[in-house]
Amino acid sequence: MKKTQQILAGWLIDGSGGPVQRNRVIHIADGRIRSVRKATPEDGNHPELTDLSDCTVLPGLVDAHLHLFMSGIGDPVIRQQQLHAEFEEIKPVIGIHLKQLLAHGVIAVRDGGDYAGHALRYKQECLGSGQMPVCVRVAGKAWRKPERYGKLIGRAPLNGQSLADAIAGENVKTDHVKVVNSGLNSLKTFGRETLPQFDLDEFRAGVVAAHDRGLKVMVHCNGKRPVEIAVRAGCDSVEHGFFMGKENLKRMADHGIVWVPTAITMKAYSDQLPAGSREAEIARRNADHQLEQMALAKSLGVPVALGTDAGSLGVRHGAGVAGELKLLMAAGFTLEEAIGCSASVGAGLLNLPETGEIAPGKSGTLVAVSGAPDTLPDNLHTARILTPDSGGVIRRLRLE
Repeated sequence: MKKTQQILAGWLIDGSGGPVQRNRVIHIADGRIRSVRKATPEDGNHPELTDLSDCTVLPGLVDAHLHLFMSGIGDPVIRQQQLHAEFEEIKPVIGIHLKQLLAHGVIAVRDGGDYAGHALRYKQECLGSGQMPVCVRVAGKAWRKPERYGKLIGRAPLNGQSLADAIAGENVKTDHVKVVNSGLNSLKTFGRETLPQFDLDEFRAGVVAAHDRGLKVMVHCNGKRPVEIAVRAGCDSVEHGFFMGKENLKRMADHGIVWVPTAITMKAYSDQLPAGSREAEIARRNADHQLEQMALAKSLGVPVALGTDAGSLGVRHGAGVAGELKLLMAAGFTLEEAIGCSASVGAGLLNLPETGEIAPGKSGTLVAVSGAPDTLPDNLHTARILTPDSGGVIRRLRLE
């Protein structure tokens, strides 16, 4: 194992949102990036040089919203099996999803919960061996109101128990708290909003309880009032946020609340549903409206993280990241800015200070994608993971 490595990147996207850099040498020592500089003719003779001059090098990517227990497959039989399966059935499925993510350059994910806490159990029992360089952050089970949307991904507090008491009394170690504060987007009526699940006082107390435990709060919410409650309560991130409006975006910008738009969910619905159907048309309009909000968020300075909601209909793990990058770009983000939404904003949201950018002091885990930046994001499936202890050998994880 080499303690020191020199990586020659033909093109470098450093994850900060800054412009592409051409012909850069990344010096890695003891697993950390020590320097990044312009290449010189003499670098070709360096004995510890890994030549990636035909590649674009990125920091490891982050999918800040997904559900590892579901596959995104359209087959209704398989979907129903996954929605009711026991852990031993889901265990290999989650393993496949993690390999698919790594094969697209994703080294960290934030799971939004499932009905049985399968992702949490998988992390507890199956990760930590070092076989896959992936960081999995889990919510376990989300919190929702009784008789409201969210049964698929969580549970309600006990009868008579407040949200704050439920969060404070949770005896399972999770990485964050997920709260559901609205329903789903309608595929029948464009822009229809559902009522909030929690009022402001109850939600604010729940956020305080989570923060007292050192946990961030991610909130499923769509529509003006549900998002307003989550934002005023002091949540850390708004998930989805369809039809939340300009005023909520302004509040998020003012308070540094991260938005995870998951626009690809509606794009996938519009592609999966019967062509020409009302549902497909509404899904397309939902997606278009979300892109308008994403453009507005960019202009207002809202921190935007990339999340795919992978596992939802038509959104595959790993491949969905490329799709969401395209939608960010369609909303006006440059490629470099879109990569930054995944890498640096995502790393910050997941409390991963050692990754997110290719810069001195950061982790030496890198992603190499074949070809120039103009092949991205379509070419993301060629991603290969370079880990600091791999002796300069770029290895692509194979799906089995």
